[in-house]
Amino acid sequence: MIIILKETATPEQISELRGAMVARGLVVQDIVGEEKHMMGLAGDTSALSQEGLERYGFVDRVMKVSEPFKLSGRHFHPEDTAISITDSAKIGAGSFAVIAGPCSIESEEQILSIARDVKRGGASMLRGGAFKPRSSPYSFQGLGLDGLELLKIAREKTGLPIVTELMSSEYLSEFERDVDIIQIGARNMQNFSLLRDVGRLGKPVLLKRGPSSTIEELLMAADYILYGGKSNVILCERGIRTFETATRNTLDVSAVPVLKKKSHLPVVVDPSHGTGYWDLVYPMALASAAAGADGLIIEVHDRPEFALCDGQQSITPVLFDKLMRSVTAVREAVSEQ
Repeated sequence: MIIILKETATPEQISELRGAMVARGLVVQDIVGEEKHMMGLAGDTSALSQEGLERYGFVDRVMKVSEPFKLSGRHFHPEDTAISITDSAKIGAGSFAVIAGPCSIESEEQILSIARDVKRGGASMLRGGAFKPRSSPYSFQGLGLDGLELLKIAREKTGLPIVTELMSSEYLSEFERDVDIIQIGARNMQNFSLLRDVGRLGKPVLLKRGPSSTIEELLMAADYILYGGKSNVILCERGIRTFETATRNTLDVSAVPVLKKKSHLPVVVDPSHGTGYWDLVYPMALASAAAGADGLIIEVHDRPEFALCDGQQSITPVLFDKLMRSVTAVREAVSEQ
């Protein structure tokens, strides 16, 4: 629901109405335009009547929002959201970011070597899995908190902010203290209790689309995080499950412009998981940049053939350098059109 206020509405009147809505347990989002001041309401608005709200003399009219997602939608937030991690690491609203690194952290030597390689290539953030959700219980599950410590060392040595996946609320305090962007993986996209917990931390969250989830479901999952009122969200398209078997997943590049139309949140694409094959990462990364993505998340390994996790979809630092040069060229070409 959106309340459109009259131009004559005073700050005191707006504050009174906001307080009344918060007292009902609603999240209130101010929407300030060039000519109108509006107020977006998220939560259970079923008990609110349009006629009752319009009895406030300073309310012009009330609009109902048909989409089930509210806080992530453009009705509540018309302008693109920009998320700033550091002075040199920003994403959204014209800022493009590349997050790169190994699927999983294997050793201090490995993560430091790759971190230096991707920084030299132009990455603005470092990814690496400390906790790994694997389909098989016999596969490498990650180094856990020891892996997180190695990520912190890599950040200290290179200056790159770190992005890593949180699988449960068990380690909320450690991730709140140590991680720059908390990743919620595809398998946990609809783990609503985890989303609520993360939304209260005040950290940026990279939310991956579930393998069988619609765009609408992804945006509603983002609302669970945003409803906490402290954290912001980066949406990630990482491929969906279809009948096609030629690739690991089907990378839905069309999701990028659709999400950009429906949502103000930054959108990144993961062509590594989206295809499952290293030789498809380069062309799909370029396609994603051309489609208007705000960033990429790329798996890079110095020796993919010996990687403990997802080596078949990891590119080498040499190919990463080439990819970064090409992505820059594509983005420049698109901006000129």
